[in-house]
Amino acid sequence: MGHFEIVAHRGVADGVPENTLAAFERAVDLGADAIELDVRLSKDGVPVVFHNFYLDGRTNASGPVFAHTFDELRELQLVGGESPDGCLIPTFREVLEAFAGRLGLEIELKGPEPESSGIVAAELQRFRHLWDTMEVTSYEPALLVDIGRRCAGLATDLLQRRSEDWMKPDVVAYVAVQTGRLAGARAVHLHPTQLSAEVVRTVRTAGFKVHAWDVNDADSLHMMKQLEIPKFDTDNLRLALQFRRGLDG
Repeated sequence: MGHFEIVAHRGVADGVPENTLAAFERAVDLGADAIELDVRLSKDGVPVVFHNFYLDGRTNASGPVFAHTFDELRELQLVGGESPDGCLIPTFREVLEAFAGRLGLEIELKGPEPESSGIVAAELQRFRHLWDTMEVTSYEPALLVDIGRRCAGLATDLLQRRSEDWMKPDVVAYVAVQTGRLAGARAVHLHPTQLSAEVVRTVRTAGFKVHAWDVNDADSLHMMKQLEIPKFDTDNLRLALQFRRGLDG
């Protein structure tokens, strides 16, 4: 695992659409430690893997995911990449069946439906023997609390929204700690713009692990090393792996 754990954000959209089985397979082939995926509910309550609220620009349809049944979503053509043919919007169950146990899974529960945590938890129960390779993340503290109640022992991590410009490190750290408490989180995931020695020290002192997201360039990677962040999400898997190989060498 080296100096830190590298998570391929939405897989590797290298010639294929993000958040698809093909994108996740490419992450495996390149050597990611884990993949990040986004879970939303269809109109009829099926958990599917798709990032945006809207289908526009990512498919040949328009409108929000929640306005379409699963059968309707399954008929859509994904766009993006050079070879999207054959790539479908996958169900959460399909991703679990294809990748659980092969590498780590970082499962972002998008919500905001209150029932989404129960639906996702029911799927996860079938894979409880692999929970030590998974974590559920969300920006919504209430959903993480419910997942933690339904799946005791499964890691739940808070995604901290980007800070507003007026927020100094003391407020950034305070909000992260208090929101992490609301969520009952194991870790707080921060953006590189929020990270400093002061923030990391404060959050860790409060009992939370610190992970990061949107670590996509050399400066951010050096920050991970300097602040000893053990795990982060990246859209630039090749660069991150190359950086880690340099450290190991």
